[in-house]
Amino acid sequence: MNLSSRRRDEPEINLTSLIDVVLLLLVFFMITTSFVRESRIGIRLPQARSGEPGLQEAAPVTIAVTAQGTYLVNGRLLIDSRPATLESALRKTAGDEAGTEITINADAEATHQAVVTAMDVAGKLGYVQINIATIRPDPS
Repeated sequence: MNLSSRRRDEPEINLTSLIDVVLLLLVFFMITTSFVRESRIGIRLPQARSGEPGLQEAAPVTIAVTAQGTYLVNGRLLIDSRPATLESALRKTAGDEAGTEITINADAEATHQAVVTAMDVAGKLGYVQINIATIRPDPS
């Protein structure tokens, strides 16, 4: 009869899974926490006394070039197709506040020179963005 006690194994605690859970909780709380800044400066912004907006947008300006090479500025036909006439019509239409955008609608049969002349006059007057509008041909 062997009365000696058997050797008992010491219980082990596996810390690997515990560390994984703690790190996941740490990451979760770091992501969901909102950080409050205590050092913000309080600023009172001034309020406007009048209800009028400061800047008003300039009316859009369009130049239409017909197949014959004549120009229409915002739908008004010009008396001739000289660049000087187009320039004075654009000055009258835009006034002192020339916008930065202009749209040129050219007929498919219009000459290239007529469109380039319109672009040149608009560029000389200070228009920085020149849009050229196109229309898809009717499939029928």
